Amino acid sequence: MEIAGRVAVITGGGGGIGAAVGRHWMGLGARAVVLADRDAAAAERAAASMGAVGVGLDVTDESAIVALVERVEREHGPIDIFFSNAGAGVEGGIDAPNSGWQSQWELHVMAHVYAARAVLPSMRARGEGYLVQTASAAGLLCAVGSAPYSVTKAACIKLAETIAIEHGDAGIGVSVLCPQGVNTAMAPRQLGDGGTDGIVEPEYVAEVVTAAIRDGRFLILPHPEVQTYVERKAQDPDRWLAGMRRLRRRSLDLLGGQ
Repeated sequence: MEIAGRVAVITGGGGGIGAAVGRHWMGLGARAVVLADRDAAAAERAAASMGAVGVGLDVTDESAIVALVERVEREHGPIDIFFSNAGAGVEGGIDAPNSGWQSQWELHVMAHVYAARAVLPSMRARGEGYLVQTASAAGLLCAVGSAPYSVTKAACIKLAETIAIEHGDAGIGVSVLCPQGVNTAMAPRQLGDGGTDGIVEPEYVAEVVTAAIRDGRFLILPHPEVQTYVERKAQDPDRWLAGMRRLRRRSLDLLGGQ
């Protein structure tokens, strides 16, 4: 799918990847880009800088997503692309509080479910449409020190696969974005623990996302090294787990030395 002439909604659009993608798409001639963010003021500021529309939105509230979709369709026309991008991190292992687990589930899984429910009927009726979900390389691999984040991002990827299987024959494109470190508020605090292959800029991610949509490519990897890690994990899960335990020990040692 090309971006020119399209109507797009981007959640988590107040900054970072969401704002960068919105700016890129406006530059490519999108008919309308709606940036939605829990921080309405941030969404409005970002939108004003690129000629888009900024709105406040809690993506964990299904009724709010439905209302936004209805508003966009009424004011701008059918939604061609819904980029479900909002996310946040929570630290801790399985002992993380239930509230942390639940908030990550609502944000990284159910928010994507709500978005798909809201836009798929219209897209299927038209025979075209595109969904993009932001997951993480952590969902394919693991983020040491953040079990709720890793587990829910893995569920996000499985949800995207399910939507692609169930709706691909109806003309619906699906991509899932799985970056490592991106220069946003969620960027890793340190690079020396081996947990990332470098920090990339949101503008670069915007270009990679756009290319994937044009090609109809499911898996979006701004850090191509992740593909190699996934293949190694599939070939020998026990060896991969041993390596991840070593990474965890090294990370704990570094934190202990701070």
